[in-house]
Amino acid sequence: MTQIYLIRHGETEWSRSGQHTSSTDLSLTENGKVQAQRLAKRLKTIPFNAIFVSPLKRALETCTITGYAERAVVEPRLMECNYGAYEGITSKEIHKHSPDWNLFTHGCPNGESPEAIRERATTMSDLLQKIPGPIAIFSHGHFLRALAICYIDLPIASARHFLLSPASLSLLSYENESPVISLWNDISHLR
Repeated sequence: MTQIYLIRHGETEWSRSGQHTSSTDLSLTENGKVQAQRLAKRLKTIPFNAIFVSPLKRALETCTITGYAERAVVEPRLMECNYGAYEGITSKEIHKHSPDWNLFTHGCPNGESPEAIRERATTMSDLLQKIPGPIAIFSHGHFLRALAICYIDLPIASARHFLLSPASLSLLSYENESPVISLWNDISHLR
């Protein structure tokens, strides 16, 4: 059975401040490193058959601290959504001139459109479902939301309703041959 564990990277300066971060290659904060250490304890009992990681530093550091870097395959399609002109800007700042803006409905100027995000996430979902689980995916908040939405075949705009915290753990699996989200945004290991 497919079991896909979605692991969001630990805290960065910009995730703490709410700034959108796609290609800006930030490291984890000290708190983010502690989060990854706590996540490592949570993951150690899962016998992953495959591990994939975004090439961005924050995901790679989380993967390394949790002890999976040697087995991980770097997968560029797991990079965060491209925020284009909104890179480094908070949603609050964007809403001053575009009050109803949301990544999954509007995309970003000079960045990724919702359709492009959906296409990339669907491609990854299809690929992952062909690999026997359990599988670990170290990636980013908005992209993991899109991946989960595509896995359960909802419209990409639905991803706006699925919050993911830094260093969270989520699980995609099946029930009666239907794709389901078995666990979402679990941060119990951080307490």
